[in-house]
Amino acid sequence: MATVSRSDAQKRADEIGIFNRELGRLEGEGVLHLSDQQRSNLHRYQEQLLNRYLEAFDIDRDRQTRQLSLGMRIASLLGALALAASVFFLFQQFWADFTPTTQVVVLVATSLATCCLTFVLQRLDGTGYFSKLAALVAFTSFVLNLVLLGDIFNIEPSAEAFLPWAAYGLLLAYGCNSRLLLILGVGCAGIFAASWLATLGGVAWDDLAELPESFMLPGVVIFALSFVLRQRQFDGFAEVYRAIGMLGVLIPVLCLSYWGQGSVLPLSADTVEVLYQFIGFALAVVLIYLGIRRDWPEVINLSVGYFVLFLFMKMVDWFWDYLPSYLFFLMVGAFAVAVLLVLRRLRYRNGFRNGGV
Repeated sequence: MATVSRSDAQKRADEIGIFNRELGRLEGEGVLHLSDQQRSNLHRYQEQLLNRYLEAFDIDRDRQTRQLSLGMRIASLLGALALAASVFFLFQQFWADFTPTTQVVVLVATSLATCCLTFVLQRLDGTGYFSKLAALVAFTSFVLNLVLLGDIFNIEPSAEAFLPWAAYGLLLAYGCNSRLLLILGVGCAGIFAASWLATLGGVAWDDLAELPESFMLPGVVIFALSFVLRQRQFDGFAEVYRAIGMLGVLIPVLCLSYWGQGSVLPLSADTVEVLYQFIGFALAVVLIYLGIRRDWPEVINLSVGYFVLFLFMKMVDWFWDYLPSYLFFLMVGAFAVAVLLVLRRLRYRNGFRNGGV
């Protein structure tokens, strides 16, 4: 049990449910029949295993509990957003009535109180729903507090604020096993790194969008962290790193394939756009292949979606002004069918490679 993560436990519970349903079908069709002793031993072993998993993790034993868990996650997210909005509007309503000293005390006390509440709930709440709710409120309060402290002391806004936001978000994410806070923390860290690179290129941090390439190196680093960091006990964290890292590279590539003036490369704008068109298609193909080989669904889905979107946008640029509308959409449909056939072939080969029947 020490080496089993929550995702492993949930996967095993799902496999037990699938096995029992298939066993029932096989017995109903007369293909297989277990003796009463074998059936009793099997069910006893499954119950003992599932009970151990339930004591260690908050897993879903069947479809009904999975549906209820989804509803609880949605309710937790909506509750956290509502509470965060409540904190924001509460400050906005009464902030002008406080003296500067009182404002500073309130801000510091709010951050400390929400942080303590989060980790107290994390110890008391085995499911994690309430601690994650409190963690999002704590992160929102911290972000709001830094902004308001800057206003109190007349500190000019800067990209350095993203660094403590990233650190606090990551602390809460790993403390509460929250993927949403991990997204926020890693996102803030990526923005901070991109803004630092942009300033090296002579671009102010608030004009960061004018230098899309500054996001690429942070994106590559974030993607690589999914290999470096051992996160077996954190469910879905490696997938978050890969997804954010991919978006940090693919979105700038898409932008630069249309806006070559935003590149730092010593090339003409037209050359830059052609170069990034090639890079965009090549990256999508490589990532699709990597996702299939590594069995990374999030990489496959993002890569395929990006490839289709990129191809459609480029086809509009290349052919819309030169073809009749009916012929253009006929060509788009033909390309869609071709992509479907290729993906079906990859799916077919991958199924046999992984032992599919």
